[in-house]
Amino acid sequence: MLKDILYLVIGLIVGAVIGFFLARHFIMKYLKKNPPINEEMIKALMMQMGRKPSQKQVNQMMKSMEKYM
Repeated sequence: MLKDILYLVIGLIVGAVIGFFLARHFIMKYLKKNPPINEEMIKALMMQMGRKPSQKQVNQMMKSMEKYM
């Protein structure tokens, strides 16, 4: 009886660890393929703020966004 409960707890812990790493892998893969923000979005945001962005400014913003991803 105690042995069965121990197997169940160990199985749940191992399953949770494997599930965490699989989910992390798939989410990172999805975010690399479909980034949450791209150059067009940055340009649109800057235009809404009333300034025309240069390509250098857009590249700087993209680099700073990639640093946090």
